[in-house]
This record gives sequence, structure tokens and C-alpha cells, in this order.
Amino acid sequence: MSPTPEVPANSPFTLHNIPFGVISTSSNTTPRCASAIGDHAIDLGILFQKAEPDIMLGKPAPYQDFEQQTLNAFAGLPSGLRSNVRRFILDSLLNNTVPFEAFLPLDTVRMHMPMQISGYSDFFCSLEHCQNCSPMTGGNIPKNFYYSPSVYNGRASSVVVSPDPIRRPKGVMYDTGGKEGNPVYGASLKMDFELEMGFFVSKPVPWGQSLDIEKARDHIFGFVVLNDWSSRDLQAYEMTPLGPFHSKGFATSISPWIVTLEALEPFACEPKHNHDSTTFEHLRWHDRAKGTFDIRLTAKLIRNGITYDLVESNLRYMYWTPYQQIVHHAAGGCGLKTGDLLGTGTISGEKQGELGCLYEATRDGNSKLQFDDGSELGYLEDGDEIILEAWCGDGEGGRATIGFGHSRGKLLPSI
Repeated sequence: MSPTPEVPANSPFTLHNIPFGVISTSSNTTPRCASAIGDHAIDLGILFQKAEPDIMLGKPAPYQDFEQQTLNAFAGLPSGLRSNVRRFILDSLLNNTVPFEAFLPLDTVRMHMPMQISGYSDFFCSLEHCQNCSPMTGGNIPKNFYYSPSVYNGRASSVVVSPDPIRRPKGVMYDTGGKEGNPVYGASLKMDFELEMGFFVSKPVPWGQSLDIEKARDHIFGFVVLNDWSSRDLQAYEMTPLGPFHSKGFATSISPWIVTLEALEPFACEPKHNHDSTTFEHLRWHDRAKGTFDIRLTAKLIRNGITYDLVESNLRYMYWTPYQQIVHHAAGGCGLKTGDLLGTGTISGEKQGELGCLYEATRDGNSKLQFDDGSELGYLEDGDEIILEAWCGDGEGGRATIGFGHSRGKLLPSI
């Protein structure tokens, strides 16, 4: 056994967190499941091989699940059993009973995709984002936005884990970069990021069945920070008549550690928007005080070694919440599988510094962001790196602090 490592003051992985991820090391290149505390990963296979057999409500310790190369087997367990596992990890840390060999410095591990993702869908559910984008796309906010969450099916095959780099895509666009002009094929000239959260399905919803919103919590394993990279010139060409394709499908980055719903529950809060008058009954969340989460999100740009602050927003700004999103997704009977990933959509606020993408913040590149050192930003250049972070709490007044780590990716030239 070994004393639990101290948690640095600025660490996202506190005792209040206990996130889950998948790691490997140079000495053991096989991916396996882990948790994190401070600057260390915890090899859960090692921990649970030596666990008492009664922690799983009388069932054997789940070390076989944690020796899998994804978290799907663990995420698919009933929520009560997952809670027991999380409590056992926390108790082991508090009681200094984690085996020494289970602690691995984070700077020595390689992070892997935490879940096997069979489906990925991305929402369009921020009213402020919609308000800012509609004038630039030549229209008003569509009526259907106010009645149900808007969503499209994305590409699960192009979801990558931080810090994997991103390749500038090629596709068809108008030579004007906007809606009109002559179609041309080539590398995108308007590369953008989108500040989002993503959440993974735990308990599946069988095909042909729907989901009661009061049971939505049972079907969410946890959250990650998500960057739905976007090509705005390809998107302008593709939006009519069927919507985004290559403009969105080339890459989506997620942070590698999944923060569980249980860890987030102390930060449950009331959503910013109340729209009961247009909410269908299947989307009506009756406990508004716990309808979403107070999660602060930021986006930074690294260009030529200099870091620039771009955005600070909050998940509670969303018009349609994650609970409503997952319920509406299942309402058509499509079914949801353990490991399916749902993106919240761009998270924007009312102010200039709260706009979750460059398309909004620069008005399609026509009003560039100005920085104190005299540089400016319209769209992303090759070599630019985007870093997204998310945090709950502030450590003041007894409010715990937990974080999600980074979702970061560097933009590489097209090939």
C-alpha cells in the first residue's frame, strides 16, 4: 500500500471528482481502465484485483471490467453498482489502501479513447448561438427551435481524443466563401472550433422504445469537454438542402477523462431559460432547480507560442438541457447504446466574451478579434492549437472544485 499522493491546488482531479479514463504506459502498452487523483492515474485493474468481494453488493470485484480496453462494460452496469465502485475508490484513497504499483504519474501515461462509440449526435440548442448565427445565414430563428431540441447525426468514426491533432479538411465550397458564387473544391479557408460538452450513454434504450425524462439520469454515464471542429465555408455550401456533412464530419475532439453524473450532482442548478409554454410533456423536466449543471467552460488559442483567451461560457446557458436532449433523441424510437456520444451543441452566452465559436465572435471573419499584443484572429490558421477546459465550483464557501482536464488539438495543413 502507498500514501495517497497530494493533490496540487490547481488540479482538476480532486477527491470530489474520481473521473474515469483509459490509459497505457511504455511498460504496458495495452489500454486499460483508470481513474485519476491529482497528478496520478490509478490503474483500476490493479486496485480491484485486491479489493474485497462485497463492494459490488455481494458480487465479485469488477477487475475484469477494468482490464477491458474501453469503459463500456463498466458504464453499462446499473448506476448503484457504479456508485459503489466510485465510493470504494474514494475510500481507498482516503484510507491509503491503494497499492503502490497502481499509482502512475499522469505525465508517463498515454490517454486513449475512453469509450467505444457506436453513435454520435450533435445538438443545436443554445438560443444565444442561434440568435447570433441567424442574421448571418439570412433568416430568423426557426419556429421549431422553441419546441424541441435540434440535432443531427454526426460521424462516430472521426471522434478523436485529446491531444490528437486535426487535419484541415477539403471539400466543396463557394468561391465567395459564403452562400453564393461558383462551387470549387479545395482546402477549407474558414476553420473554426465549437465550445461544447459531450455526454456518454450508460444504460441503453432499446430500439423502438422511448425514455421517460424522470429516468434520464439513469442513462447518462458522465460528461467530457467536446470541440466539434467546423469548416464554415464547406458548411455554407452544404446547409441547403440537407445540412452539414464534410463541414462537421472530419473531426470532433473530446477530453479523455469522463466526469460522472454522480460527481456533478452537487453542481446541479436551474437552467437560465424557462420555456414551459412551448415544451412538450415528454420534455418537461419537473425539478427545474436541478435541471442542468453549473459548469464553466473556457476556450484558449495558442498561436506561435502565445496563449490568448477566447471564450468563457456556462452549460446552464443552454436553452435545451442535456436531460431534454437525451430524451428527445430517444423519442423517435432509434434506440441508444452504451457508449453513444451526444454533443450539447455550441454553448454561448449573451456577451461578446461568451460566444462559443469564431463564426459568432468574428461575424464570419468580418470583425476580427483584437488582442492586446496587436495580433488579430478571424479564423484558425495551420499550426493554431485550441484548448478547451471546464470546471465546477470555486473552492470558496465549501464548494468543491472539480475539473474535466483538457480537450486540445492542433490544426495541421490539409493533404
